[in-house]
Amino acid sequence: MKIAILTCGTLPIPAVQGGAVENLIDFYLDYNNRKHLHDITIYSPKDNKTRTHPALSSKLNHFHYIDVTSLKARIERKMYKFFHSDEYYNYFIEYYFEKAYAHIKSNSYDLIILENCPGHAYKLSQRGYKNLILHLHNDLLNSGTRYCNEISKSITKVLTVSDYIKDRVSTILSEDKIETIYNGIDLKSFSIHKESYIKRKKLGLSEDDFVIIYNGRLIKEKGVYELTKALLLLQDVPRIKLMIVGSTFFEGANSKDAFLNQLKKESEIIRDKIIFTGYIPYNEMPSYLHLADIAVLPSIWEEPFGLTIVEAMAAGLPLITTRSGGIPEICEGVATIVEKENVVNNLVSAIRDLYNNPEKRVKMSAASIERAKLFDKEAYSENFFNAIENIK
Repeated sequence: MKIAILTCGTLPIPAVQGGAVENLIDFYLDYNNRKHLHDITIYSPKDNKTRTHPALSSKLNHFHYIDVTSLKARIERKMYKFFHSDEYYNYFIEYYFEKAYAHIKSNSYDLIILENCPGHAYKLSQRGYKNLILHLHNDLLNSGTRYCNEISKSITKVLTVSDYIKDRVSTILSEDKIETIYNGIDLKSFSIHKESYIKRKKLGLSEDDFVIIYNGRLIKEKGVYELTKALLLLQDVPRIKLMIVGSTFFEGANSKDAFLNQLKKESEIIRDKIIFTGYIPYNEMPSYLHLADIAVLPSIWEEPFGLTIVEAMAAGLPLITTRSGGIPEICEGVATIVEKENVVNNLVSAIRDLYNNPEKRVKMSAASIERAKLFDKEAYSENFFNAIENIK
C-alpha cells in the first residue's frame, strides 16, 4: 500500500530530539524498511539534525519535511494566526498541517495515518477525506472531544496504546473500529546484561547507596513532586538516594520552568539525597537505569500507557508505580502498584518494603525482565502493520 503518516508537527522524524511518539514511529518505519512492506511518506517538521540520519537512505520510507523555523516560515505563521483565530490547535501546528496538506492533496494514498492528532482528522474530514487511521497515544478522543462526531465519521479505525484509551474512544466509536496495539521498546538496549559505561561514582553515588530512579518528564502529572515528598519521610533509611532523570520536555527545554524550579527548591532540605541529572539522550537511558536498585514511577494522572514502566522492567528493576490509566495493563502482577489516594504515604510504605526485602527485589527483578518481553519493538511493529493490513 501507499501510506501517508502525518505527525502533529511538534518534533521531527527520525527522533533526533527524542519524544515517545517519535521513537515509536522510528521503530515501525525501520521495521517497514527491513520487511519491505509498504511505500510510506512521513510528514515531519524540518530539523537540520536529520540531514545525515541513515533512515533517510530508505527506498520505502520517504521523508517530507515542513519548514517551520526559518524567518519566512515564522512570518507566514504569524500571518496565519492573524487570519485564522479559531482553529483546533494553536497556529504553529495548524500552519504545519496546511503545509503538509498541500503535499498530501497532490498525492493519492491508500491510507493516511494520523499520529495522535484527532484535530487533523477533523480538518481532513471537512475536505472530503474518509479513510483515515488514528494512532492514539493519549486520551484525546472521547465523548467530550471537540467535533467528536465529525471526527468519528471520518475515521476507519483507531489504534490505541492501551485498553484504557480504547475504553475512552468507545464512548463515541463502536469497538469493532478500535484496536489496542501496545507500545514497544528496544529490549536489547535496556538488557540487564549490557554493561553500563556510567558508574555510580560519576554521579556522586556510593556502591552501598540504595538508589531509587525516576525517569521521565518533570511535570506535575508524573508524580515526581510526590516522590520527593516521600523521600522526606524516609530520611531515617540509611544511604537512600533518589536519582531524577529527565527534563520538562526534551533537549533544550526551558531551564526556567516554574515546576522544575519549585521541585528543586522544596527538595533543598534533602539535597544530599537527590540527584537531578537533567535531560539524558534516550540511547543513554539504559546506563542510568542500571545504576539503580529500584524504579519508582508514580503517575498521578490517568497515564495512557507508560513507556518508562516498560523500560524499567526491561532493565530488570523492581518497580513501584500507581494504579493509573493503562499502567496496570503493563505491569500488573510484577510491580508494586499503589493507589493514588494518599499517594505519598503509600510510596513511603512501598519503598520501605522493598528496601527491607532484598529477596523480594530479586524475584521482582526476574519477573520484570520476563514481563518486558511482551513489549518488544518488533512485536509492536508487527502488530501495528497487521492492524492496518486489511484496511482499504
